[in-house]
Amino acid sequence: MRLSTSISLGLLLFLSMATPTISQPALAKPQLVATNKLNVRQLTFNRNLWNKQNISSYRYTLSNSCFCITDARGPVIIEVRNGKTTSITSVATGNPVNPDFFQNYDTIPKLFNVIQDAIARQASSLTVSYDHQLGYPKQINIDYDAQIADEELFLTVENFQVIQ
Repeated sequence: MRLSTSISLGLLLFLSMATPTISQPALAKPQLVATNKLNVRQLTFNRNLWNKQNISSYRYTLSNSCFCITDARGPVIIEVRNGKTTSITSVATGNPVNPDFFQNYDTIPKLFNVIQDAIARQASSLTVSYDHQLGYPKQINIDYDAQIADEELFLTVENFQVIQ
């Protein structure tokens, strides 16, 4: 009887040590909810601030520090006229780049959509810094899943200029 109990306990101990832990700590879900609420408030505030500016023609430099092909990283200068992207050029060469690489980031409203999508998908980490005067996102750092490597997204907006 003692032998079978010892074997059972040993087996349980072995299995508990061999089973990978994939669940998040108990506090992670409430923290995620609180963080998402804060991110939603910041997004709403800054999107409204941006919309109040009524800026439809502008340019900015975008860098995409992702685990993707070099041509999709930039930095590139994106020019928008009357709310539509008119050009995307390489900072290094001055030549046009494939607009498909930047189609999700080629206007300020689309950058707000990237943030909204990360919130909706409950990204494990989302950090955004906004321009205090105009409201546009200056830095967007997203880690969609802490358990997956190389799916993070790091966008930087610099040299923002309103075009008359």
